[in-house]
Amino acid sequence: MSQAVHLELEVPDDLAAFHLPGAVQRRLNTLLDRQDQGKTLSDEERSEAKGLVDLADLLTLLKLRAERSNGQS
Repeated sequence: MSQAVHLELEVPDDLAAFHLPGAVQRRLNTLLDRQDQGKTLSDEERSEAKGLVDLADLLTLLKLRAERSNGQS
């Protein structure tokens, strides 16, 4: 059974500047490109890619929520 968790976080004013560092984004792109080309990723690489995608998704969600709370679109 899943549970909902509600957190209240202070969001920095410069949240829009938060993003994956360049080297991390390039690594993620490399892993995803290899997968898209039909190349097999090791278990470790799949786990790494999943973690990086989850992190990128979290940063995107935080940015959107911060924009909404600031009344921006």
